[in-house]
Amino acid sequence: MHYYNHGAQFARRRDGDAIALRSPILEEFRTNRSRKWELCDIYGHIVEFSGDQHGSRFIQQKIETASSEEKQIIFDEIVPDNTLQLVQDVFGNYVIQKLFEHGTQVHKTILANAIEPHIAQLSVQMYACRVVQKAIEYILPEQQVAIVKELEPHVLKCVKDANGNHVVQKLIERVPAERLSFIPAFKGSVFELSTHPYGCRVLQRCFEHLGEEQTRPLMDELHKYIINLMQDQFGNYVVQYVLEYGKQHDRALVISKLRGQMLHMSRHKFASNVCEKALLTADSESRRALIQEMMTSKQDGVSPIATMMKDQYANYVLQRAVSVAEPEQKRELINRIKPQLVSMRRYSSAYSKHLLSSM
Repeated sequence: MHYYNHGAQFARRRDGDAIALRSPILEEFRTNRSRKWELCDIYGHIVEFSGDQHGSRFIQQKIETASSEEKQIIFDEIVPDNTLQLVQDVFGNYVIQKLFEHGTQVHKTILANAIEPHIAQLSVQMYACRVVQKAIEYILPEQQVAIVKELEPHVLKCVKDANGNHVVQKLIERVPAERLSFIPAFKGSVFELSTHPYGCRVLQRCFEHLGEEQTRPLMDELHKYIINLMQDQFGNYVVQYVLEYGKQHDRALVISKLRGQMLHMSRHKFASNVCEKALLTADSESRRALIQEMMTSKQDGVSPIATMMKDQYANYVLQRAVSVAEPEQKRELINRIKPQLVSMRRYSSAYSKHLLSSM
């Protein structure tokens, strides 16, 4: 880190352990609140101030209303020697973000060129990933494509990273679909991505922003694992997304996998959410069939309704069925539920109270 100026002094931090070097001007800035500070007061110290909590906030505020000349001075002190250092700094990254927001197009282009060769490493760094996301919003389309190309060999690693996944999502949201050359890398990994805490989000962004040509191979691959994904803590969200926003034939395929499985799936912690979503989004005929399945006794004579009423997850699916059923089927469903409520008294359960309130 080379941004401390000549004449700097030692200052002990509050915890008493770490020693930080601060120049006299930064030390005065931190202690002298009565002085009205302007950008011109800290010229020659922009990088040092950017790496300080209070100094960074001051520069961020000033950039928003700075003149072209003032922005140029700030820019010249940072670029090129200190760009990568501040991009990765806990406070400095915010100053770089402000330059992407309020700098000239030339500033944005030069900054983007500085980070582009390092995009894979910066995308997985806690602070730099925020700068990369901001850059994607403000740079020219050709530079967006350059970032896509640079990230392409590392895209699966980024998708699975706590920071990198946000960069990939931002690219999917902001870059024209036909220029996202890394999408084919997801083929063959759909199950793995769907069951990953970050991968499932990226996959949903793909279905949300990309066209049929790019998403169809991913969707077809997804259908092979629907039953497993319904029961996964992350995969269930991808299935729910398909039910809510997918094409009609994709939604119908998911619902067909639920047929004959409603009782089993409604008692599962994660799949029960899919059951509820299916009842909400299904066409009238499919919804009627799913609810009818819930009312039909099994071969052993046990009523699914009785089982569902006593289950911590299935009771919510039953409540949902009551709320979305068409009038005639709703009456029949309530008539099946009421006799079971008597036996529910032995369960000190809020389930029956919720059911009563939904009927």
